[in-house]
Amino acid sequence: MASFSFNTTRIRTPTLHSHKHKPISRAKPTRLPSTFSSNNLPKLHHFRPNSVSETSVSTQQIDEQEVEDDPTAELSYLDPETDPESITEWELDFCSRPILDIRGKKVWELVVCDDSLSLQHTKYFPNNVINSITLKEAIVAISDELGVPLPEKIRYFRSQMQTIITKACTELGIKPIPSKRCLSLLLWLEERYETVYTRHPGFQKGSKPLLALDNPFPMELPENLFGEKWAFVQLPFSAVQKEISSLDSNLVFGASLDLDLLGIEIDDDTLIPGLAVASSRAKPLAAWMNGLEVCAIEVDFARACLILSVGISGRYIYASYKKSPVTTKEAEAWEEAKKACGGLHFLAIQGDLESDDCVGFWLLLDLPPPPV
Repeated sequence: MASFSFNTTRIRTPTLHSHKHKPISRAKPTRLPSTFSSNNLPKLHHFRPNSVSETSVSTQQIDEQEVEDDPTAELSYLDPETDPESITEWELDFCSRPILDIRGKKVWELVVCDDSLSLQHTKYFPNNVINSITLKEAIVAISDELGVPLPEKIRYFRSQMQTIITKACTELGIKPIPSKRCLSLLLWLEERYETVYTRHPGFQKGSKPLLALDNPFPMELPENLFGEKWAFVQLPFSAVQKEISSLDSNLVFGASLDLDLLGIEIDDDTLIPGLAVASSRAKPLAAWMNGLEVCAIEVDFARACLILSVGISGRYIYASYKKSPVTTKEAEAWEEAKKACGGLHFLAIQGDLESDDCVGFWLLLDLPPPPV
């Protein structure tokens, strides 16, 4: 079975006196059977990490543990072992938090990281300065403070902030990418909710997110994304790792996940559920899919179809099946298998369903929206 817990050892706790802190891996798919073991379902576990500052305090005595525990403190961190030039993509959230300031208004926060959490930055803002100018200046400030170049790309997952983020990024020559494949950021926000926001003196219990994530009605799939055949499949985790290595060598289209950061520990023989799609034009199909920021696949039992989630809020009817007791049972088994793997699943594009080779492979993780 899979063990799943966010690897919070990469999360830094803020201090008031330092910007930098020392930081304390091809098989043929097999058809999915109708039943799965679903014992010990994995779930996120949260704990508060510790951090040690490299910089000593001057003449004033400060209780370091108290400072590091301060939920009102901000964070600006770059892993000293990371080459700043290697960080070319950021993940960003700019949104209100369930926290009130002294005026009784919701506090906003900018949270920025890279996918490995080698870069981490947080900053609070009053609600009357939320615009593209503020965000643009903040992005430049992060670059200056941490000595990192401006990123080539910034991913964000809130459609309501698209105008502000796009304007700020465009003016800085950065490509904004709307995508829910901000998994490091999403899990960090969940961690911050438990360890920071709920401990803030202005925390408002029961406060709902101001900018909830969209979940629109699924649309018809564009013609260029159609496959000819599809099947529920499963691969041993060892075979999934081999497919991922093919991505690293640029032999196939697709995207992977940092399983170490996600804290996913899976035995090599654990079967990972996936969807295999076959097409006589497999390479062009995989190339088109590669530009969509593929996020997850889920079964819509009411419509007897599979929903493909892409970007921020794109939802397509990706495949359908004739509803019957047998097909419903198979779809339910696939979803149960996905849950048993902590939401981990994959999409494989092939020239033929009986082939051992993939021309496109996306490792996906179905996560609930963050609590903020």
